[in-house]
Amino acid sequence: MGKQPSTIDRLPDDVRIQLQELLRDPRVTQLEATARINAILEDEGHPDRLSKSAVNRYAVRMEEVGKKLRETREIAQMWIGKLGAEPQGEVGKLLNEMVRTLAFRAAMNAHESVDEDIDPKLLKSLAVSVYRLERAASENQMLEEKIRKQERETTKKEAVDTLSNIADADTIKEFRKRFL
Repeated sequence: MGKQPSTIDRLPDDVRIQLQELLRDPRVTQLEATARINAILEDEGHPDRLSKSAVNRYAVRMEEVGKKLRETREIAQMWIGKLGAEPQGEVGKLLNEMVRTLAFRAAMNAHESVDEDIDPKLLKSLAVSVYRLERAASENQMLEEKIRKQERETTKKEAVDTLSNIADADTIKEFRKRFL
């Protein structure tokens, strides 16, 4: 049997957004938020009313989600700061590794929480996600190699052009032979 949606889940979207705004406002208590939302529901003729405990459970759940998001941002900022001025490649690698870890944990949790086989849809989603991550990592590596090759070619050309302005033909030949 399916779980019945909570009174908060049954709220119209616009009313739920108003509840979220009230709960984010530090000047408004949960009791005040509950009263205001119940007044809105009554004005709109909605049959449900919110209880203090439903609002409290929702606020606690939203605070937990917010806390996890803040922690994630702090960790990302720490790593970005540690990786320096050009973190794009390293951050991408870090994010890929994080998603791989999450996929592995999801698979392990699914396996441990079910006495039967893993849900084929979950398994397919995990497999597709890991495949896409690996493909993106491979494409990123090929792109990095292409960029490095272009940089080497540009540097070679600039070196030869600069040398040709200040050296004779024999020196340029010797330079090409030794360094290029």
